Amino acid sequence: MGMGAEPDNSWHKSLASALEWWDSAGVDVLVEDDVRDWFAKPAPLRAEPQPEPAVAAAPAALPQTLPEFLAWRTGDAAPEAGWHSPLIAPPIVENPAWTIFVDMPEPEDGETLWSGPAGALLDRMLAAVGLTRDSVQLVPLCFARPATGQVPADAAPKLVELATHFLSFVQPQKLLLLGHAATRAVLGAEAWPPELRLHDVNRYQANTQVVATYHPRSLIERPAAKSETWKHLLLLSRGPSL
Repeated sequence: MGMGAEPDNSWHKSLASALEWWDSAGVDVLVEDDVRDWFAKPAPLRAEPQPEPAVAAAPAALPQTLPEFLAWRTGDAAPEAGWHSPLIAPPIVENPAWTIFVDMPEPEDGETLWSGPAGALLDRMLAAVGLTRDSVQLVPLCFARPATGQVPADAAPKLVELATHFLSFVQPQKLLLLGHAATRAVLGAEAWPPELRLHDVNRYQANTQVVATYHPRSLIERPAAKSETWKHLLLLSRGPSL
């Protein structure tokens, strides 16, 4: 600034303008009522409360008597209720000599299980070892026949759980597994194709002797497997001494 020149007072105008803006905004003092520590760390933001995650309702307990269980398995809550196929419960056999685990009803079945050619062959198989249909307990994995004729993969775990519950009521001493699906449900996939082997299973509130063999419907298509099936039947009937 040269000598004799008037001082530049523009900063006075800037300050006056800023004070006028704060006054218009409602700030008429430059101090707070409460003392503030300007060097303190800001308080952490309080997290908004989050809703509790939804908890799936516990499944209802399965019926605890066999008649009630079979009624439930053929009702609207059954996994097969939407398959558009008849739900068929096997008759209850008291103190069965054998329990026979199968995959599903046959195509000819309407009100009873094993009413077609496969059922007639099963009757002959049982007669060969001195048994009848009335002396064995049938346990189907599926209570209705799927349209594909195959156990649906997505339903299989639940169906196996229900079959295990059924078998626990029966407490089988001797269990015959007919076909791949029944064998896999009890012994696992590695047990198929069936061998001449007696399996000891302690799972159904009993010590159970288990033998896997071919399904009668497979024997109708492959009669050559009947001789092997006959050995399986003798193994379960007489034990491993044959």
